[in-house]
Amino acid sequence: MRAAVYERTGPSSVIEVRERPLPEPGPGEVRVRVAVSGVNPTDWKSRSGATAAPLAAPKVPNQDGAGTVDAVGEGVTAFAAGDRVWLWDVAWQTDEGTAQEYVVVPQGKAVALPAGESFDTGASLGIPALTAHRALTAHEDGPSRLAPGALGGTVVLVTGGAGAVSHAAIQLARWAGATVLTTVSGAEKGELARRAGAQHVINYRDEDVPARVREVSPRGADVIVDVAVVANISDDIDAIAPGGTVAVYAVDTDQPLTMPVRPAMVPNLRLQFLMTYTVTDRQKADAVAAVSAALADGALRVGEEHGLPITRFPLEETAAAHDAVEAGTVGKVLIDL
Repeated sequence: MRAAVYERTGPSSVIEVRERPLPEPGPGEVRVRVAVSGVNPTDWKSRSGATAAPLAAPKVPNQDGAGTVDAVGEGVTAFAAGDRVWLWDVAWQTDEGTAQEYVVVPQGKAVALPAGESFDTGASLGIPALTAHRALTAHEDGPSRLAPGALGGTVVLVTGGAGAVSHAAIQLARWAGATVLTTVSGAEKGELARRAGAQHVINYRDEDVPARVREVSPRGADVIVDVAVVANISDDIDAIAPGGTVAVYAVDTDQPLTMPVRPAMVPNLRLQFLMTYTVTDRQKADAVAAVSAALADGALRVGEEHGLPITRFPLEETAAAHDAVEAGTVGKVLIDL
């Protein structure tokens, strides 16, 4: 089988496509014929060496994917050959990611993909949707698992509304009944956020974000899903509702977070930093279950018409796919197998 592999961390040029033996599933495992592999920022950061330890063995990148079960190990009853699935956290603490024609995973990391859903959708879930779910459930008085109506009466502000996590956060929040606002840097990204389902779009380059939030919700936003808290913290404090939570999921800097203490104390603001890989088992199980339910309800959609454009690469161009994500390509980058 073909696989994208790197034997040392570094630039994308360390990735090469080579032939590898077909793996066999062990007890409790399934082998999946990967149709589409999804690329996330953590994939190129890990490959670059920025967020991962030195390699102990050759590594196949990419956490997310979708495909068809083609073999099951002893004791597996949840799946059979021919079942369509989406995959999550595949490469976390292993050397086997989804950028290969077949991958063996514990059965718990494979989730049924409804018959009407595309492999593109399945490969776009994983890191983005599970991260978004944890962010939306970080409020101490909120639900631990999203469902229709679970966020009824809740006001959610999603920063950077054209990103993959933001896209999933908008869709999940709307599915759960929240009022959703989002910030963008321009008209094109604003249109993508609207297609995702955001009811109020704020151009942060020329609008007063907290003022716009309070026009919609005088008390402020109950939950802020923030992709750039170092830059946004002042606006977050000014826009937060009493007892509100700022969920921080991505910071591409080691720069310290500097903030005024008393203005954050007055509304009892809560900062919740999160990384989807290291949430509790219960939080991850709730996220997988809720994302599966939203998917079954048709609430999670990808593609330009749904606000998440797709950029595609063949397996042989896995390095270029990583470069595209690193360069900030708008939408979702997928690899076809």
